[in-house]
Amino acid sequence: MKNKLFLYLFVFAALLALYQFVSANNLQKAMTADVNELQAKVEQLEDSIQKTQLKLLDMQYFSLENNDDALAYYDHLNLEHPARYIEDKLLETNEKSGDNPLIPYAGMESDFKINKIKVLNHKWILADFSDGKYWGDLIIKYELKDDLSVDFTLLDHLLYTRSN
Repeated sequence: MKNKLFLYLFVFAALLALYQFVSANNLQKAMTADVNELQAKVEQLEDSIQKTQLKLLDMQYFSLENNDDALAYYDHLNLEHPARYIEDKLLETNEKSGDNPLIPYAGMESDFKINKIKVLNHKWILADFSDGKYWGDLIIKYELKDDLSVDFTLLDHLLYTRSN
């Protein structure tokens, strides 16, 4: 009887060990699959981040902030952010009542005002303007003087036509 009891206990312990082994093996396979899936997602996100960084660098190529040669023109002025200063001065031209004086068109829905500005270098600006319904682009030449005044000269302009 004692031998049968030990045999049953041994068989029960063996079955319990087999169950634990199979269960742990299945758990390990599931966790390995999860890790592999997460690694694939991380690689995909890293690729996406790298592509986004390259796009950002490409977009910043024509930018005063990233052009050390153009920034050298303003070293003697002690401006912390020359591009921001120039943008602010250009936006001040919007404050006059009526159309912005740099825009050679009369507003059709309301007054034409400059919306977006991209300071390309120490001489040129690209700007977007709109009256709420119609819009266009400007190429502006500017000169930042030693007294921190800025002269703007319109080089070219474009008004988009609506096609209905």
